[in-house]
Amino acid sequence: MATTTAAQRREQARVEYDAFIKACPTHQLVGRISEKWACLTLAALVPGPRRYSDISRTMAGVSPKMLTQTLRSLERDGLVSRTVTPSVPVRVDYELTALGRSLSELMASVKHWAETHIEEVHEARDRYDAQD
Repeated sequence: MATTTAAQRREQARVEYDAFIKACPTHQLVGRISEKWACLTLAALVPGPRRYSDISRTMAGVSPKMLTQTLRSLERDGLVSRTVTPSVPVRVDYELTALGRSLSELMASVKHWAETHIEEVHEARDRYDAQD
């Protein structure tokens, strides 16, 4: 019986990931990144590093608690980095990591798609609702 290394076991697990299975870690990740505020936060950071207040102003409707939770979860997942600059007052900047940049392109595309096709969606909803 051949012994496998940790790297080989991780690679085998990666091949076997299936986001359709609830217990799979990729299922949880898809859920996290598809949350409304996560998607919009990633898109808001595409232009470059931003302060919390700048992100908050860009994303109308997000509560301070939700934005803080979203930034923390994105930081935990390695998608966003947080840099604290000692000053008065303390300056905190958020920026996409390389991993976050690779995902943000997709999220920005989803945002753009929604902005481009919202009228078609409204028309489809009206047609659907008219059938009842």
